[in-house]
Amino acid sequence: MADGPGTSRRAGVLLTNLGTPDAPTPTALRRYLAEFLWDPRVVEAPRPVWWLVLNGIILRLRPRRSAEAYARIWTQAGSPLLDIARRQADALAVRLGGDVPVALAMRYGSPSIEAGLTELRRAGCGRVLVFPLYPQYAAATGASTLDKVAQVLRGWRDVPELRFIRDYHDHPGYLDALATSVRRYWDENGRGQILLLSFHGIPRRYADGGDPYPRECERTAKAVAERLELEPDQWKLTFQSRFGPQEWLKPYTDKTLQSLPAEGLTSVDLICPGFSADCLETLEENAMTNRDLFLDAGGEHFGYIPCLNDDRAHIDALADIVEQHLGGWV
Repeated sequence: MADGPGTSRRAGVLLTNLGTPDAPTPTALRRYLAEFLWDPRVVEAPRPVWWLVLNGIILRLRPRRSAEAYARIWTQAGSPLLDIARRQADALAVRLGGDVPVALAMRYGSPSIEAGLTELRRAGCGRVLVFPLYPQYAAATGASTLDKVAQVLRGWRDVPELRFIRDYHDHPGYLDALATSVRRYWDENGRGQILLLSFHGIPRRYADGGDPYPRECERTAKAVAERLELEPDQWKLTFQSRFGPQEWLKPYTDKTLQSLPAEGLTSVDLICPGFSADCLETLEENAMTNRDLFLDAGGEHFGYIPCLNDDRAHIDALADIVEQHLGGWV
């Protein structure tokens, strides 16, 4: 019989990402958004007031619109994010040599963090390395993941040892993989006049309150630009996916794309270094909606550079990060 988590010295990796609805339908989106938007790390607002807004307005209107957006990117394999995440987890397990179990979990939706931790416990892992696939740390993503892990483990009598990968925004392998993906895209498709590096935004007040996220995005973008030997006027850092009326991190990706043609920049390439896998925000928001905004504003060429996904160089970088954090355990 296998040892319990507290007595086993075996280490496992809990690989996590944000999550996805189970289907591109209003019902599935309502369930997913209710969990996602109720997280106090995501929306920092007084709970009674936010409960009324969320349940009285947002969950009545947004699920149908979100379902239509998801339907545009849904594939035979289902959600692109979940499909890619499964391939990433499988490839990482192979790259680690099979001695370190890798369980996949999503912060919201399925498979849940509870299911992932239970899978590792059944594999006899008394040591768990939590690895959220967010290169840049933000309280709304990385800290929220740790919150959920702690919430699940509050119900366990025998808890495992834990380590947590906070971020990897400046890891050389990750940065090299990004630069290589851009060069490969340029070799195959030609090069635009400017490269946009678009990151998911957060409300401005979160950053003003001390969230380090924008600084880490800036470091990543600058490091990639340096690897590509770009001049300052050949690249730009932008932020996307804002929600609600408050100010978010600027410059905004959509507004920037709409303004570029008037500046004589009619050919643009865009990459999303903060997303480890293609998802709604990259495939529907950027490769479709923002592309149309740019072309409607007078742009002539829009090139979307895919996320690193399960690219070999990406998996090698993730494995290197894991091996560093498993020091002394394996």
